[in-house]
Amino acid sequence: MFTLRRGVAVAAAMLLALTATACESSDQDPDSDRSSDTAKIALLLPESQTTRYEQFDKPLFEAKVKALCARCDVVYSNANQQTDTQQQQAESALNDDAEVLVLDPVDGAAAATIVRAAKAKNVPVISYDRLVTGADVDFYISFDNEKVGALQATSLVEKLKADGTTSGNVVMINGSPTDNNARLFNKGAKSVLSTSGFRLQPAGDYFTPEWKPENAQTFMDGQISALGKDGFVGVYAANDGTAGGAIAAMKAAGVSPLPPVTGQDAELAAIQRIINGDQYMTVYKAIQPEAEKAAEMAVALVLGRDVVGADAKVNNGVKDVPSVLLPPVAVTKDNIKRTVVADQFYTVAQICTPDYATACKTAGLQ
Repeated sequence: MFTLRRGVAVAAAMLLALTATACESSDQDPDSDRSSDTAKIALLLPESQTTRYEQFDKPLFEAKVKALCARCDVVYSNANQQTDTQQQQAESALNDDAEVLVLDPVDGAAAATIVRAAKAKNVPVISYDRLVTGADVDFYISFDNEKVGALQATSLVEKLKADGTTSGNVVMINGSPTDNNARLFNKGAKSVLSTSGFRLQPAGDYFTPEWKPENAQTFMDGQISALGKDGFVGVYAANDGTAGGAIAAMKAAGVSPLPPVTGQDAELAAIQRIINGDQYMTVYKAIQPEAEKAAEMAVALVLGRDVVGADAKVNNGVKDVPSVLLPPVAVTKDNIKRTVVADQFYTVAQICTPDYATACKTAGLQ
């Protein structure tokens, strides 16, 4: 009888120990409240014309997902600016049992089809960086894109007036016609430029097909022919790629000195152009917090948890989408060290290659 009682006591103690261990494991492991099966998160990015997507967004997003959710796998696709390709990639991800779509649309309106397909399978969609319009998107994360355009235009106007120029033509080169953000940049920029005393050229808006620098260069060639080499005082370029195309056109035409040119995305080539005096400014959008917050949102949805921080609202034509809107920063030669270098977006060594060594020294980067 003594042996039996002792055996029961030992068994009970072991059961209690196992229960305690299981509870402790559950408290420590954020994935333990779900099955051990792999959870797939689809990251659908729009293009590679802009260097940020492959260089920053993708690796930052993947690393944050893995840090938050060991059983989560990121299924990655880049549509290379093709709407049909992105549609196929989304369908493939849904057929492969993706549990969340993080979608940066090639065409914000056309991507509504992707959202409807996801909803049919009860898969939530996070609209990333660019807003999907006309669809029941669950969340949106981006920057205040009207503010981006206003920041570009304000920087341009302030630079011109500081240099003593108070009137003249400003050539306006917008982004892709299929990108809803490009419309917002344009709206924000015009809110400043339309009352600045400068004249926008051309009279009708030009939107650069596929954001391609070569398309911006061709357009700028035409503006130089129409206005003359001295017929404009500044260039509003919606991003760094279009800025590069405009600058290439002006250099080829012998425009000297180059007028102030805006940009966006803080691409390495643009930072070097700013150091060299070819481009006046860019807009630095801190991609790391954007990519990492999107990863946090996606993992929360996979694990059935509440998404926190989406306190803003952006209307996409169907609903006021719960949104996270991050602040953009204007970068000129004067604050490169305090922004992109301080944030380790680029190192001084990456910026100050031999071709830019003298300019970097003058700018205080070496």
